[in-house]
Amino acid sequence: MPVSAQSLHGLLGKPVGVSMMDGTGVTGVLCSVQNGEIYLMEYLYHTQFATKHYPLSQIQAVNPFPGCQWPGPGSQQPLY
Repeated sequence: MPVSAQSLHGLLGKPVGVSMMDGTGVTGVLCSVQNGEIYLMEYLYHTQFATKHYPLSQIQAVNPFPGCQWPGPGSQQPLY
């Protein structure tokens, strides 16, 4: 069952994971929901980003990114 536009308004401006009906997925910041589509700002490479749009009819789920649990404040992780 496709996602409804109304269920996404609380996620506007937030990083989300989008699960498509065909089993693929994309991530980005949800910029807009209009005309039966979502508009997602995605990272391409280096300093380039692109806003892409996907029909709601092709989306299975949109989930907010969880908060970071680790490393916590004051902890240090080696960079290797």
